Amino acid sequence: MTLEVSLPGADGWIDGCRHVPSPNCDERPPATPVDLLVIHAISLPPGRFGGNDIEALFTNCLEPAADPFYPSICDLRVSAHFLIRRDGALIQFVPATLRAWHAGESTWRGRSRCNDFSIGIELEGCDEAAFEDAQYLRLAALIDALRDAYPIDGIAGHSEVAPGRKTDPGPCFNWARLMSMLARPLLRA
Repeated sequence: MTLEVSLPGADGWIDGCRHVPSPNCDERPPATPVDLLVIHAISLPPGRFGGNDIEALFTNCLEPAADPFYPSICDLRVSAHFLIRRDGALIQFVPATLRAWHAGESTWRGRSRCNDFSIGIELEGCDEAAFEDAQYLRLAALIDALRDAYPIDGIAGHSEVAPGRKTDPGPCFNWARLMSMLARPLLRA
């Protein structure tokens, strides 16, 4: 079973997935190639799956009263290019041609500001739960499509570009499984 993903168009949007545009993005620095994928995990409320709260966070519509955790994050201005739900559904928030605000203060291969040159992919998940087969299938297909459109040669977890600050995608993410599913190998952080 594969979950196909189309190539991004010239505008950076992928057809065949749901688009939920986030205002939390801007232009990349001029002449900056997109050559890194950063894998994240998110669940809102923490440890719970489903619902629309991730979308609300990325579109600045999170209701602070909806959960005791939300007042601490509702004013954040964050996004990612993509979210892969537990069932493998793909949502795009930011075109790949723009800079999503996903990695924060970060460094990879001696280069800081990873948002400038990366694409951020969120998986609906947390440190304490295994990811679903459909998520790995969709993620591998998405990575292969993105690599056909951009000079991506590296992949890292959020924890690797922001060590000590972030833990995602966490200990339950199976890097070896993902790497074995890709059409071409990628350099790990």
